[in-house]
Amino acid sequence: GGEGLDPMGKVKAHELRNKGKEELLKQLADLKKELAELRVAKVTGGAASKLSKIAVVRKSIAVILTVINQKEASELGKFYANKKFKPLNLRTKKTRAIRRRLTPAQLRLKTLRQQKKDNLFPLRKFAVKA
Repeated sequence: GGEGLDPMGKVKAHELRNKGKEELLKQLADLKKELAELRVAKVTGGAASKLSKIAVVRKSIAVILTVINQKEASELGKFYANKKFKPLNLRTKKTRAIRRRLTPAQLRLKTLRQQKKDNLFPLRKFAVKA
């Protein structure tokens, strides 16, 4: 596929991002077909230029797959934005310890006993002689 390729034949992620999903999948299929042809050329002893193109095509396939996955993830993120639970792969990673922590709201809670104590014994204010 010639679309989305620069003279070297490399695909540019920023150009792929404003393409539709069908277009990306079509380009992906084209690149996979091209890769298969290049591998045949490798076995049959093709030109050096073809052999060096294998790496470029493989990277291009990787770029397209990455863009597709990122688009899907962002769409899913929008879908789950105001739901109670998110799928594990869309939650923030951080660390296991941080994820296990009490929420800020839970940390602020006081027991009934502590609330009574705070009410009965407020912080004493002292007038300081100048």
